Amino acid sequence: MGRLLLNCDIGESYGAWTMGLDAEVMPYIDCANIACGFHAGDPSVMRKTVALALKHDVTIGAHPAYPDLVGFGRRSMACSPQEIQDLLHYQIGGLDGVARAQGGRVRYVKPHGAMYNDMMANPTQLRAVIEGIARYNPELPLMVLSMRDNSAVQAMADEFGVTLWFEAFADRAYDSAGRLVSRSLPGAVHHEPELIIQQAMTLSRGEALIASDGSELKLKVDTLCVHGDNASSIAAVQRIRQALGTMSAS
Repeated sequence: MGRLLLNCDIGESYGAWTMGLDAEVMPYIDCANIACGFHAGDPSVMRKTVALALKHDVTIGAHPAYPDLVGFGRRSMACSPQEIQDLLHYQIGGLDGVARAQGGRVRYVKPHGAMYNDMMANPTQLRAVIEGIARYNPELPLMVLSMRDNSAVQAMADEFGVTLWFEAFADRAYDSAGRLVSRSLPGAVHHEPELIIQQAMTLSRGEALIASDGSELKLKVDTLCVHGDNASSIAAVQRIRQALGTMSAS
């Protein structure tokens, strides 16, 4: 993939409710994970977010989720593999239609929230997601959480001919296996801009993080997730973008 790509969850407003600073963060990211209406977003928000991404030459990605607007897609649901694929096809197809109408295309998929966490914890659900993407368009890469050992995930993707983009987070703590520490635990989410920037730079240099148990954790990283929901996070993303540009030039 070449240089480290910055991705951001975006397009999460809904109706009269506004969330995030999409216009402010879009100039600094490479990939926009656009909500598809099931955890956030609606057709009009999707259209506006796609237009903003195209304006800034940002790659459009589908950000499908469980149908859970009230819980913002962060609550697990008991879905069969076929139901998972139906949810994916409905949401990817919806966003792809909105993008096509403006001269764009969905270029990758990153499941949201509980769907993302569940697929990384449950091989049956991961297989359903990978197979679902392969059935829709095997040329669409899938973003997955980079962990200490990615071999099983990679083998499953290879079986279906789906490309993986390994993702890490600048603002989250990790356990020793490389999983994200639960948001319910203290210290799971980094809020200080300096700490977020420091972790982003550590990951971009291929250096080891310190896991929650004190062990060193080295991750394969193709793309780094950043957030743009407040002024301080925008400033952090801007500084990460500038630092990555400096690294690329050196």
